[in-house]
Formats: sequence, C-alpha cells, structure tokens
Amino acid sequence: MGTVQIRDVRKSYGSVEVLHGVSIDIEDGEFVALVGPSGCGKSTLLRMIAGLEDISGGEILIRDRVVNGIAPKDRDIAMVFQNYALYPHMNVRDNMGFALRQRRVSKAEIAERVDNAARILGLEPFLDRKPRQLSGGQRQRVAMGRAIVRSPNVFLFDEPLSNLDAKLRVQMRSEIKELHQRLKTTTIYVTHDQIEAMTLADRVVVMNGGVIEQVGSPLELYDHPASLFVAAFIGSPPMNFLEGDLTNKTTFTLADGTTLNLPVADPKNRSQVTIGIRPEHFTIGDSGWPATVSVVEPTGSETQITARLAGKIIRVLIRGRTSTKPGETVHLAVDPRLLHFFDAAPVPIVAELEDVA
Repeated sequence: MGTVQIRDVRKSYGSVEVLHGVSIDIEDGEFVALVGPSGCGKSTLLRMIAGLEDISGGEILIRDRVVNGIAPKDRDIAMVFQNYALYPHMNVRDNMGFALRQRRVSKAEIAERVDNAARILGLEPFLDRKPRQLSGGQRQRVAMGRAIVRSPNVFLFDEPLSNLDAKLRVQMRSEIKELHQRLKTTTIYVTHDQIEAMTLADRVVVMNGGVIEQVGSPLELYDHPASLFVAAFIGSPPMNFLEGDLTNKTTFTLADGTTLNLPVADPKNRSQVTIGIRPEHFTIGDSGWPATVSVVEPTGSETQITARLAGKIIRVLIRGRTSTKPGETVHLAVDPRLLHFFDAAPVPIVAELEDVA
C-alpha cells in the first residue's frame, strides 16, 4: 500500500516558518498534484516527503510508517527531478540501472527491469546512447525510467516538465498520465503550472504562503473555488472579478457608482461582496451588462475578447468565431448558476499568478 499521510507538517529556516501546519492524506495509487505560485512551499513539502529536507514539526507517514529522520534511500520512494540529474558518462541503460547496481541487485534482474521500463517508455532504440545524444523529452523519459525500475511505493515528481518547450510539455503530460494509469503507483507531482495539475491529477492541492488553500478534484476546484486565491489561480484565461455593494439582493453597485442587475442573489446575503465570472460563462446577446470591446483575439476554435465594463477590464471567451469588432458595445449575460460570490477582499493580482503558472 503506497499511502502517504502528512500530519501538521511544519518547516522553518531559523525564525522564518515556510510551512504552517500542512495536513494531507494521499491514498494508495492516487495521483496528487501540489500546485501554487513560486515560494508557496510545494517543493519544500515534496523534498520533506523524500527526506531531502528535515521536518521542523509534525509527521510524515509512508505505508503507515513514520519516516521522520529515515534516510531517503530507506523510504521506498523514487524521485524525478526538473533537471533530469543523469550521469553524462553513462549510457541510457546504465543510467536507468544505476540505483539497482548500488543495491547489488543481480545483473539478470537489472537487465529485465531496465528492458521493461524502456519498453514502457519507448526508449528501446536509445539504450546505448549517452544523455548528450538525446532530446529533452528523451532525457526526461530516462529519468522516469530510472524511477520505474526501482518499483517504489511512491513516485515524486519535482516540476519535471519545466525545461521542455510548450509542445513537448503537452506530449509528456499525456505520457505521464498514461504511465500512471498503467503502473497505478501513488504519485505526488509538484508544478507551478495549473494546467499540468488539472490535466494530470486525481486531486489537486492548491498552496499559497505555506498553507493549503483547497484540496479537491480538478473540476471541484474549477467549479467551486473556496477562496479568491483559488478562483484566480485555477482557470485560463483567469476568472473575472467585480467588487461592490449589494444595495438589495440583486442590485450590485460598483465603486464608480455603476449598478448592475445580478441574475441571482448572494446565498449568504452579504452587503459587500466580490463576484466572479469565468470568461467562458459570459454570453453575448441583446440584453445584459453593456461592455465596450477593446481587443478581439481569434484563435480558430475560439475567440478571446477583452472589454471594459464600468471601467473594469474583463475577458470573455467565445467558442467559435464572432464578427464583434474593437470599439463596439456588446451586452454580456451570465448563467446565474455559474456566478461566484466571495467575501469582499483584495483580489489577487492575476497577472502575477499567470507569470508563474
């Protein structure tokens, strides 16, 4: 059973606390992604699970065994790093079998495990090549193969696709997901890319400032964000936000005095709220909120529109194509079931989140 239990785990560097009591239970065979902006503590937490960082407080259990203080080699985990960490003087076969040779596994078993991993990863034609003779994607497959041959209870991935170009990242995402479906090994995957987290994981852990903001399936986070931070971080293009007062249940007054009629009342009956609307949940029609189009960006299968609504920049995503032009006034309606209400608070700076995502 490759279960991992993280119980009130804390990490401090001197007087600076970077993890503030993190608790997660990861089931056997589950794929969990830790996601968040740079500095949120996700990589630190992964390194603590691996035994590469000391634990300042709390407990980490792997297969119901407390591993605080246990050496990384004795935790029955395998880690795939961002920079591949391959030995340049060894060929692919020797790189993949190195850890097994260190454990004095028989040559016959090493050969069997390496050949099996190479077959799974499509590396059979490259077993005699050195890392310098491989592409970035092939090197990452070798790093994954080195982890597979160890048959660990838990795989740990530390931003493994960050060094690849956009097209190769998409391909490798698919390969990692297929690999997990085949091996069904418990996997913990760290990334700052929310698209990676959403497409790969069974559950996503959104971290911010050393704490967990929300844990849930990708669609739970997308459809029901628990905080403004999660709402702003999950989704591309990001969610639109409008801050204002509810002068009655459905009359929403923005800071400049503009009033908007909401299609539904705030379920918590607050007087000050921030409302959120995802770009794809707007429809353009004959009625709704008037907005002036600034930019139209056709991408083929969809069109992104940037507009101004009461002085606020908003983004609208239209499936297909539109004849709308910059300077035009359009009317935006939203399905009341898809409107999000949050406590009034400063909205996270989405541009900064996009930069690290």
